Amino acid sequence: MKIEFRALLLACLCTASIAAPAQAASVARVGATFAQDLLPAKVAIGGRIAIVPGSPGWNWQWPGLYFETAFAGKEAFFEVGPGATILRIDVDGRTAATLAKPTPGLYRVSGLADHRPHILRIQATTENQAGPNRFDGILLPLDSQPLPPPLRERRIEFIGDSHTVGYGNLSVRRECSEAEVWAMTDNTRAYGPMLASRFGADYRVNAISGRGVVRNYDGMDAPTLPQAYPFALFDGRTPVADDGWQPQVVVVALGTNDFSTPLHASERWSDRASLRADYEATYADFLRSLRARYPAAYLLVWSTDLHGGEIRTAASRVVDALSEAGETRIGFVPVTGLAMDGCHAHPSLRDHAAIAAALGSYLDAQPQAWPGPTDLPAH
Repeated sequence: MKIEFRALLLACLCTASIAAPAQAASVARVGATFAQDLLPAKVAIGGRIAIVPGSPGWNWQWPGLYFETAFAGKEAFFEVGPGATILRIDVDGRTAATLAKPTPGLYRVSGLADHRPHILRIQATTENQAGPNRFDGILLPLDSQPLPPPLRERRIEFIGDSHTVGYGNLSVRRECSEAEVWAMTDNTRAYGPMLASRFGADYRVNAISGRGVVRNYDGMDAPTLPQAYPFALFDGRTPVADDGWQPQVVVVALGTNDFSTPLHASERWSDRASLRADYEATYADFLRSLRARYPAAYLLVWSTDLHGGEIRTAASRVVDALSEAGETRIGFVPVTGLAMDGCHAHPSLRDHAAIAAALGSYLDAQPQAWPGPTDLPAH
């Protein structure tokens, strides 16, 4: 019954968005007095969060996070806490506003068709390595009708580095300042959310620019991605909560930062061969840990052909070794021909579309990657 009700709800929402007035919703910061006579909405969260003690809100730091609710009414409110991020506010699939480094406080979404169902989606677009952000929830007037938030039957998790983050993907040139990279990074237009949209899936993006499997960019001293992965924040102290998240597909792309720069004399590997051996062993262990975490998931590893094919060769060897050891729900996709003309020679919007197309075509040929419908746990 739950699945049928959600399908009916989504059908109603689609009809409502078509019938809604042509003008877009508006978003504006309002005073605290508006918070009177508001009730918390039911919210679905796409991504990792940490509960803030003594607060109704959540801290978050991994990219690609989104908060989503459904309701019938003419307006809604949301509350932004401290932090520095870019939030895109979508109503019924149309962007109403983009807020860069929004001032903490209460925001009002107005101009909606009254007595019709709406989907409000608030999603972070840029990277947040500098520190956590806080979101204090979505609120509705008393005369609104809360509806169950959208929960999709398919779920995908994306794990990677700056290519998965969408680093500088809005740029039309490679030369970018640090501030320009931050402003022109839009994870919602990276290959991960594009692929999730193709399959109508909820998603999580667990990626950090500059991180590798055993070696970070240019030997940078920071936790590698497998070391950071168990934590909800980048502090190495806040563990990921067990919230029932079980994706059917996990897409992993790691290795660019391990191999893109020459080794330094101070690093622990004597040569590239020892680096590759460490990478392959550690990557295999990480994929095994993902299998233990997600017993039924299809693990899809992909790689570019950059740096003389070193990344592709090493990553494919890892997948081959696991397959030979008996892993059956795993695949590898090499992605070639990318222009890499975003900031600092990263994938552009066109490149991200090509990556999503390559991965989508592969998954289309793997029907076993998507098991039958299941009831999803509430967020």
